[in-house]
Amino acid sequence: MADPRTYFAAVYEAGDAWLADCSAQPDLVREAWRLGALAPIPSGTAWLAAETRLVAGVQAHARIRSGRCGPVLADPAADRTWWLIPPGAAEDLADVRTVHVHPHDWLLHCPPTGRQLCGRLWLSPPDGSGRLTHPLTLAAALGPGALPAEAAS
Repeated sequence: MADPRTYFAAVYEAGDAWLADCSAQPDLVREAWRLGALAPIPSGTAWLAAETRLVAGVQAHARIRSGRCGPVLADPAADRTWWLIPPGAAEDLADVRTVHVHPHDWLLHCPPTGRQLCGRLWLSPPDGSGRLTHPLTLAAALGPGALPAEAAS
């Protein structure tokens, strides 16, 4: 049986590589992590950040089946989660009142995938595949209270 530490190290390495490559300056991202700092990675090219309150985000995360959830970053002290969604998906979440989709070039301050930094941690870390959460999956997981009244009926 393979050593689980080797498996997770490979997944974290692939996730870190993907995340760093989402920046125009991947070497600066890796340097920030090496120094124990969060790395500011701009949204827009590879993904957008859909922000929810922490409890709603954790509950939604628990409702999404394994394999259907992309990266989700949490900051308990800030009461926030950020879901990485496809770049063209903002419109799909425009009417979901519990989600705020940040615009292109908004900076998400990220820890590396296998470590908590400055209170931030990955509920679902990037795995290197580029898989993102589909916006309709996120909206459904947030539940009927997340949708406008006319959409829930």
